[in-house]
Amino acid sequence: MTNITTSIVLASSSSYRKQLLSKLIQSFTFDSPDINESRLKSETLNAMAERLAKEKALKLASKYPKHLIIGSDQVACLTINSQDIQLQKPLTRSTCFKQLKQCQGKIVKFYTGICLVNTETMNIQSSVECYETKFRELSDGQISNYIEREPAFDCAGGFKMEGLGIALFEHMRGDDPNTLIGLPLIRLIEMLQNEGVDILNC
Repeated sequence: MTNITTSIVLASSSSYRKQLLSKLIQSFTFDSPDINESRLKSETLNAMAERLAKEKALKLASKYPKHLIIGSDQVACLTINSQDIQLQKPLTRSTCFKQLKQCQGKIVKFYTGICLVNTETMNIQSSVECYETKFRELSDGQISNYIEREPAFDCAGGFKMEGLGIALFEHMRGDDPNTLIGLPLIRLIEMLQNEGVDILNC
């Protein structure tokens, strides 16, 4: 196993992903790719998450030769009457309230795409991980109090599971809770191992 952690790049503008990656790696580069994140026609939401993760990593490939670039993207999916609805980052209080109210008593799936590109060999690994949440039935007052105490307007769905947002759910299901925050660390460790990076020997 080779220690090349100084050659790792996180292709993201998310401070949450940066915090997650710092659990594993002490030194890495943090750079934001500029890509169009619009959904393609007839594209499923899980396919969208994986595609955007790849595009983010590949966007920085020419800038960082001989590096390992990590791309990740998350899409929140609420299904109503057999139709998948993408939940956005709410950005405003009113949109956040509307989205959270829409989710009451329902299941929301979070698809988190992850991609690791070795820009020396151009080997590409990618995956999409799913984390399922079941929302509680909350009153308008409870939803408003949550937003007041923890405004998560820059998070898909409008909450922070790692904070007070845990009170919004009846249950959660998935292999890795970090997936819900935005970076599937278990799968990332596997991808890094495939490239000769042993996290425990860094």
